Amino acid sequence: MVGGGQLARMTHEAGIPLGIKFKLLSNAPQESAAQVVSEVVIGDHRDLDTLRAFARGCDVITFDHEHVPTEHLRALEADGIPVRPGPDALVHAQDKGVMRAKLDAIGAPCPRHRIVADPADVEVFADEIGGFPVVLKTVRGGYDGKGVWVVRSSKEAAEPFRAGVPVLAEEKVPFVRELAANVVRSPHGQAVAYPVVESVQVDGVCDTVIAPAPDLSDALSGQAQELALRIAHELGVVGHLAVELFETADGRILVNELAMRPHNSGHWTQDGAITSQFANHLRAVLDLPLGDPRPRARWTVMANVLGGDYPDMYSAYLHCMARDPQLKIHMYGKDVKPGRKVGHVNTYGDDLADVRERAAHAAGYLRGTITE
Repeated sequence: MVGGGQLARMTHEAGIPLGIKFKLLSNAPQESAAQVVSEVVIGDHRDLDTLRAFARGCDVITFDHEHVPTEHLRALEADGIPVRPGPDALVHAQDKGVMRAKLDAIGAPCPRHRIVADPADVEVFADEIGGFPVVLKTVRGGYDGKGVWVVRSSKEAAEPFRAGVPVLAEEKVPFVRELAANVVRSPHGQAVAYPVVESVQVDGVCDTVIAPAPDLSDALSGQAQELALRIAHELGVVGHLAVELFETADGRILVNELAMRPHNSGHWTQDGAITSQFANHLRAVLDLPLGDPRPRARWTVMANVLGGDYPDMYSAYLHCMARDPQLKIHMYGKDVKPGRKVGHVNTYGDDLADVRERAAHAAGYLRGTITE
């Protein structure tokens, strides 16, 4: 697995019961997954020689991020190394311009958009869609709200162009909430779909995920799952695909982003689904039969634990575990820094209000924003 973050850490954990031998390419020895994987190579995923040396002897290469250069992945494939997802698929998660063009070609519903050349062109685009505000995104490199700007005039539009990469302009969708449809697809085309979830964002970062999305009609839920499965098929995805969606007030869904790896909106599956996203991602890249994605409980809520000014996790564990014996805590072994994702909690049960309160309390207490 290329990438040493928490997604690799949790994917490795899912492989332990299957006896899967894991080799990790990590940027640094203190990264989340590098702390727990026995065979770790420290190196730069942007360096082709490093990638080639790492891949030697591996049965398959997969990723916990989308940042390996596309041309390097093509070189690995030319060397005979199975890369899953392959570069022809992964480029759609690496480059938002390529993604939008492909989604248009297959008829997937998207916000109105186009590549813009400069701030003056942003103003032209705004006029085309009925005015500002407009969302601007650098086509590569953004995540968790980074590389994304909401601009209200051409004067505010200069910053995105300073990165030196193409800029995608999109309409600012008046959505009622954000959803995510998570699917997994294997090389021979078997695919499974998890329940569609509601994703609650705070300052551009995922805060809470509710599975399944409350009050989502069966028709719209089925439409979202079918859309995600169709995108996975059309793009040739192997492994986990997260399709982040906007739900509009008039009952439509629009594709916001794609991620081709385990995803924050699927962390609830560790404790809330028969087969987690991490286990199914491994099964897919190894071309094993996929596991059952159905939920174990009526409701599961995942809440991210963001770093605060409260590094004493042991005393926090005492409180959280005593207060809620059913609580599932997943910490990533990261240094605690304000705003950094350092872990998540999962709660489940039959009463959604109770499940949400338990998750919010535990995440808040572990962060230090709740002290009783």
